[in-house]
Amino acid sequence: MRCLRCGACCTETEMLLSSEDIERLERKGYPREFFVLFDREGYAKLRNQHGHCVFFDVEARRCKIYESRPLGCRLYPVIYDEEKGIVVDEICRAQGKFSAKLLERKGRKVLKLLERIDAEAEGRRNTRQSLSK
Repeated sequence: MRCLRCGACCTETEMLLSSEDIERLERKGYPREFFVLFDREGYAKLRNQHGHCVFFDVEARRCKIYESRPLGCRLYPVIYDEEKGIVVDEICRAQGKFSAKLLERKGRKVLKLLERIDAEAEGRRNTRQSLSK
């Protein structure tokens, strides 16, 4: 599937980050405070700036870190919907160009990524709880 560079997926993003994503971007020279926001549950998310992902170049309509982007961005527009399961995100303007085979393959990767991210968030919560005792 070819990205149409519309920027819809980079607007008010809620993209979850794995520890691996964070470390990769830090190695590229980006400070964690610039691009990560940790929520109360311990999940790491991409920060938004002026309504877009901090790495989205609004004028060029492209990702500034495309080659190093988070795995969730690489798997997009395949997402996990709590009611429907694995689906192609309805906001993606290229959604009609997605084959069932590609959806299945990327869907398996999305589920594995979410398991890892859930475990990492739980670890952060547990660490916070033990530090507060």
